[in-house]
Amino acid sequence: MASEKYIRKVVKNGRNSYYLNLPREIVRALKLKERQKLIIGRQGKRIIISDWTK
Repeated sequence: MASEKYIRKVVKNGRNSYYLNLPREIVRALKLKERQKLIIGRQGKRIIISDWTK
């Protein structure tokens, strides 16, 4: 079960896109960088985020 501190809201950004803020602890643990490309996918009702590779 998700920790209460990791609950986020989805926010509409323009006409066709949405965003959410990732917790700093998760970004640091995964060593994500600003402007890093990621692949967003879906598996059933789950969102899958993977690193993009050339």
